Amino acid sequence: MADDANTALTWNDLPWRAKLLAVPFWLLRFLPFPVLRVLGAALGQLLYLVPGRRRVGLRNLELCFPTLPLAQRRRMLREHYHTFGACALSYGILWFSSPRRLKRLVVREGYEHYLAIKDRPVIALAPHFLGLDFGAVRHTLDHWGASIYTSTHDNSFDLLLRFGRSRFGPPLLFRRTDGIRQVVRALKRGASLYYLPDQDLGASESIFVPFFGVEAATIPALSRLAQLGNAAVVPMVTTLEGNRFVTRFYPAWEHFPSDDVIADTRRLNAFIEARVLECPAQYFWLHRRFKTRPPGVPDRYGRKG
Repeated sequence: MADDANTALTWNDLPWRAKLLAVPFWLLRFLPFPVLRVLGAALGQLLYLVPGRRRVGLRNLELCFPTLPLAQRRRMLREHYHTFGACALSYGILWFSSPRRLKRLVVREGYEHYLAIKDRPVIALAPHFLGLDFGAVRHTLDHWGASIYTSTHDNSFDLLLRFGRSRFGPPLLFRRTDGIRQVVRALKRGASLYYLPDQDLGASESIFVPFFGVEAATIPALSRLAQLGNAAVVPMVTTLEGNRFVTRFYPAWEHFPSDDVIADTRRLNAFIEARVLECPAQYFWLHRRFKTRPPGVPDRYGRKG
C-alpha cells in the first residue's frame, strides 16, 4: 500500500480491511438520495443515544450559545446527528458514483468568486461543516488541489477518505507534520489548497482567540500561507439542504493577510461564527473545539467530556 500522504490512493492500494468496509457504501450508492436521508436520520438518532460524543456536542453548544434553553440545544444537536448520519451513508456516492451524479448531488453558488481570481493561487477556506467532503470532491472535478492531512494513523475509514479524494485526479495530500514549505510550493505550482482551519491541535501550534466568546486554540497558519504563497483566500462552505448539497463560495478576502496575525485569526473565527449562525446544526459540534485551554483556565469538558 502507498504510505506517502502525498500519493493518491487507488483501489488496489487499499488493504483488505478498507475494501471490506467499502462494500456497504458501494451498495448504499444504489439507493435514491431521499432514502439515504431517511436512513441517515435513523442512524443519527441511534448515535445520539451514545453518551460520549453527545456530551461533547452539548457542552460545545452550551459554551457557544449559553442563552439558548437546554431543550433547544438538544434539538439542535439531534438535527446535527441526523445530518451527520445522512452524510455518512452518502459517502458511497462520493467514492463510487459517476461524476454526473456527483454534479447533480452537489451544486455550487457564488462560484464566480472563485473563478474571478486570476494569476494567483487560491486557498479555498473550508470550515468544518458536515458537507465539507462533498464540496471537496466535487471541487476536484474541475480543479487540481492540495490539502493538509491531519490524521496521524491510517485506519480504514481514513484510507477510504483519501481514496475518495483521489478519484478525479491525484491531489497533493500533506501531513501537518510535513511543514509549511511543501504547501507553499504546491500553491506556487497552481494547486488550489482546500484548507480546514478550525481544529484544536494543541497549544504548540495555536494562538488563543475568541470563538463565540470563548478563547479557542486556533491555528494561525492561514495568514502565513496566504502571504508566502501570494494566495487569495476564497471561503467555501458546503451544507446539506433538502436532497442536495450546496457549496457556497464567498468573495475573496480583501486586505488579507494584514501585518497582525492575531487580527487575521480573529477575522477567521468571526467569519466561521457568521456561517455557523446561518446553519448552526451543521457545524461539526462533536470535536472538542475548546480542549486546549490557556494557562490557568480549567478544562471545559471535565473528566466525562
